[in-house]
Amino acid sequence: MLLSRQKRLIAGLMLVLLGSLALGQNRPTGPVEFSMRSADGQTVSSESLRGEVVILAFGASWLPLSKTQLQGVRKLADEYSNRGVAVYWVSTESEDPKSKNYASDEQLRAFAQKYGLKVTVLRDPDGVISKRFGVSQLPSTIIIDKQGNVVGEPIQGLDPNGNLAGQLASRLDKIL
Repeated sequence: MLLSRQKRLIAGLMLVLLGSLALGQNRPTGPVEFSMRSADGQTVSSESLRGEVVILAFGASWLPLSKTQLQGVRKLADEYSNRGVAVYWVSTESEDPKSKNYASDEQLRAFAQKYGLKVTVLRDPDGVISKRFGVSQLPSTIIIDKQGNVVGEPIQGLDPNGNLAGQLASRLDKIL
């Protein structure tokens, strides 16, 4: 009986250890390099953002929660833009017209305009960059400090009240 209990305990500890190692592999350490094209055709890169606190809000126009997410992103930009925080909404939709997950630049601009989003819309076709940041679901938000490091874990999911600024306030206040 005692041996069986010890085996279960050891097996449980091994699962926890392996799980934490797997999670650690997805979590970026040090500055994360990236380059994304905006829906307006400009390129935004990690290098061009050095020295700024950056918020990347990952989502897709087909998500039913996108309206609430966009309202939260808009409020966040309104509250923090005068404090030196650059906010971007990042669409993970494909640029390939043959894809079921396709959205054109014009569609993304129209979507952002429809919901009053006045931040730059970036493209992360098929979620390649978001995966690099350890994002595993949409919507998700990450904060990047002035040195290019991700601050904390991605905030995944959505506050139903659209209070993204409230969700991020303590992290932002620590690095501003």
